[in-house]
Amino acid sequence: MHTIQYKTPQLTVFESALFRTTSTLIETEEFLLLVDPNWLPKEIENLQQVVKRKQGNKPLYLLFTHSDYDHIIGYRAFDNAQIIASQAFVDNKEKTSILQQIKDWDDENYIKRNYPIEYPTVDIIIKADGQQLQIGETILTFYLALGHNFDGIFTIIDPLGIWIAGDYLSNIEFPYIYHSSDAYEKTLAKVQPILSTHSPKILVTGHGDVALTHQEILKRQTDSYNYIHTLRTSIQKGETFDFEQLMEGYDFPKIMKAFHNGNVKLLTKEWRK
Repeated sequence: MHTIQYKTPQLTVFESALFRTTSTLIETEEFLLLVDPNWLPKEIENLQQVVKRKQGNKPLYLLFTHSDYDHIIGYRAFDNAQIIASQAFVDNKEKTSILQQIKDWDDENYIKRNYPIEYPTVDIIIKADGQQLQIGETILTFYLALGHNFDGIFTIIDPLGIWIAGDYLSNIEFPYIYHSSDAYEKTLAKVQPILSTHSPKILVTGHGDVALTHQEILKRQTDSYNYIHTLRTSIQKGETFDFEQLMEGYDFPKIMKAFHNGNVKLLTKEWRK
């Protein structure tokens, strides 16, 4: 069962035992919105029970921040939901390999699920920055968030003041860059405009702790910028990146070294183009 990391009358942030991955439930008088339900079967069963208890006659929306396998793993556990994701998520040509990642992970860990593993079929497609979805008195505003991968989105929920950030602006991970470091920086550049336009009260990241102040959000933005800039500079100058110094601010050095090495490979490839 998930632990509950943060809770208000309208927001519950569930935290998985794995990778501190969050699943978020937003409840209003008009609808429920569930974000990235994950990981383990018992954790997803708990989410099912919570949704069933709270839903009543309200519609359920299921938001996927991006297509990484750990974030879509609970899709078919919620069959009556309307699905929200980006156009790039819909057009993803790697659907088969993403599903295989889920099947391989379950196989490696002797995991059985009570629902089928499928790639989400999207009902509400997000195509551009500023696109909005109004449900009763609530407005969801979306921004494309590329860099970590190629199909991410930010979602701002007003007037609740909630920012769903996906795998950006984490306090426990430096940027994991699977798609493009330049696109990642362009996504980070959206932070100040979002803060100015929406003034969110809380940011929910895909892994790690919520941020409750603009100061904390801006610190995470700066830390992400600094990591990318320092890594890129070390590659361009042929210098050794100080990974030990980086890890002074993070835990789990073995697995994070692997993610960092992936970043080195990607940014080196970008530099050589």
